[in-house]
Amino acid sequence: MAKDTGTAPAPRPAADVRNVALVGHAGAGKTTLAEALLAATGAVPRAGRVEDGTTCLDTEEVEVRQQRSVSLGVATIEHAGCRITLLDTPGSPDFVGELRAGLRAADAALFVVSAVNGVDAATVQLWEECAAVGMPRAVVITQLDRARADVDDAVRLCQLLLGEGVYPVHLVDRGPDGAVRGLVSLLEPDADAPEADRLRSELIEGIIGESEDEALMERYLAGDQLVQADLIADLETAVARAHFHPVLCAAPLIGVGVADLLELIVAGFPSPLEHGCPPVSRTDGSAVSSVACDPEGPLVAEVVKTTTDPYVGRVSLVRVFSGTLRPDIPVHVSGHGMADRGHPDHDVDERIGALSSPLGATLRPVPSCPAGDICAVARLTSAETGDTLSSPEDPRLVPPWDLPTPQLPVALEAASRSDEDRLATALARLVAEDPTVRLDRRPDTGQLLLWCVGEAHAEVLLERLRARHGVSVTTVPVRVPMVETLAGSARVTGRHVKQSGGHGQYAVVVIEAEPGPPGSRIVFEQRIVGGTVPSQFHGSVEKGIRMQAERGISGDRPLVDVHLTLVDGKAHSVDSSDAAFQAAGALALRELAAAAGTRVLEPWCEVDVVVPGEYVGAVMSDLSGRRARVTGSEADPLRDRTTVRAEVPEVELLTYPGVLRSVTHGTGSFSRRPLGYEPAPASAAAVPA
Repeated sequence: MAKDTGTAPAPRPAADVRNVALVGHAGAGKTTLAEALLAATGAVPRAGRVEDGTTCLDTEEVEVRQQRSVSLGVATIEHAGCRITLLDTPGSPDFVGELRAGLRAADAALFVVSAVNGVDAATVQLWEECAAVGMPRAVVITQLDRARADVDDAVRLCQLLLGEGVYPVHLVDRGPDGAVRGLVSLLEPDADAPEADRLRSELIEGIIGESEDEALMERYLAGDQLVQADLIADLETAVARAHFHPVLCAAPLIGVGVADLLELIVAGFPSPLEHGCPPVSRTDGSAVSSVACDPEGPLVAEVVKTTTDPYVGRVSLVRVFSGTLRPDIPVHVSGHGMADRGHPDHDVDERIGALSSPLGATLRPVPSCPAGDICAVARLTSAETGDTLSSPEDPRLVPPWDLPTPQLPVALEAASRSDEDRLATALARLVAEDPTVRLDRRPDTGQLLLWCVGEAHAEVLLERLRARHGVSVTTVPVRVPMVETLAGSARVTGRHVKQSGGHGQYAVVVIEAEPGPPGSRIVFEQRIVGGTVPSQFHGSVEKGIRMQAERGISGDRPLVDVHLTLVDGKAHSVDSSDAAFQAAGALALRELAAAAGTRVLEPWCEVDVVVPGEYVGAVMSDLSGRRARVTGSEADPLRDRTTVRAEVPEVELLTYPGVLRSVTHGTGSFSRRPLGYEPAPASAAAVPA
């Protein structure tokens, strides 16, 4: 009988907790596998199907429509006395923030690999990143029952591409017609299949190699037949040390391997006690002693995901590393102050609301959340994704995750006046939920830019604005801010003389100008001899010139990098004024532009593109087609990564995130820094910026 989904598994000691992130490329079957695990443990009556839009974990409208995960799905289940939280991460690199959240909350990563498509480059890169931080890892080969499935090849690729310590635990048992009938466990001595003896010996030697039980090694060397019960404790130790990586198999749609996977998660995956806690500091950055996974220790917890529920309000998914979280207790909220991304620093006290255990979109009440566990907290008003919750008497701060800087700008405008009134609040909520989002309004173009990881990320954010926050927006082309400078030197007279009865306006200025060095903006000086322009009007001339330069001469392009000198002029004892000399200065600048001509300048950026070595040639070829100047490269043989440095026009970077992802199969990333302005080609200069 299925369990009541309104009742959550009871909190348990950390030794009986497993937090597992399901990771892997899109389409590998992560959500389908998670649904099968939910059904097998009675958490749901039956497994939902991605194709039907009935899964427990993909509930957003955009996920149902696109038939893929775009956000972190979380479900806590119970099996064999263990409380297991599954964290189903999206496979698309556009949603890397959700992936990082799942890994931060987890104590082990289960890499889901399709028996049809094998291991892709992005999966290898993620494996290496997990290895670098000591994250315990295992592999499950799925889709065994699909056409073109090749389990042996998938296992071979895992061992070849993922490196040492990868050992298969299962062999697939197929009938005469090739259909999957079940699995053969290599942890038992009666495995009867080709190469079973060799594979079992390699598996056992891999487990014992991480064991501290000398008696077990002696039994094995003496020829004793070891069974799963003899090996399971050492298997858990081996996995927890992140040097041994079992490869399991599952065909969730037909129920094969699901029970075996649950057993291995309980018996072979590390608990929070074995994985340990991240380092912590005080909020001022000073060092403190490390924390342990102790429910009686000082409270240290982290908000790993934030969502907005139309009925409950803001819901925060929290991983508790130390101490115990309880409803209605005061906590201190500490943030990292990523103001450049629209995430302000936090240093406030709040009170914890109701605690729940998530089952997809269903929230089931729990009385507490002890160290090692994960829960949902309702109505934390200031806490955002990545913030730390700790005791107000002893505030702590967990270091931030490694997240990419969003590089794809999307220019937004409210669709109506009513949408405009709600847009700022809705965008603030998006930024609070997703640390990979950056929001800014460019002072040079006035455009409101939502910076995203990629096109799919942008599409989902716009959909959330509409569906979750009720705000409609339109996207407009991103304007790259062009500027102009003088093409040569000139000397002109700016004459502003008007007489219409009473006081008139009289100002005459003689200005010499020449192009200035790049980045000098507007430089103004005066060399008046004999007081032809009284000193009190020198500032007026400069003000008029600067205002006209900011407005631009044509096409709203500011005039920059010009050196101007006031050399002569005339004034009237009655009709001269501040306003008249401002107008004369502005007129003189327009006359200078007409006399000397102007050149259009476009912004350039320095970029660092980090890619696996095999894609360096393709990246350099693409950059050359973007008018880039490659200035160098630096290889990191240990990580098989190369950093390509180049100088690129900013307009050429508008489409670069998607192209780089395509060229490098999702493994490339880049960062940019403003470099300055350079002359634009005629094709770019002809189009108003």
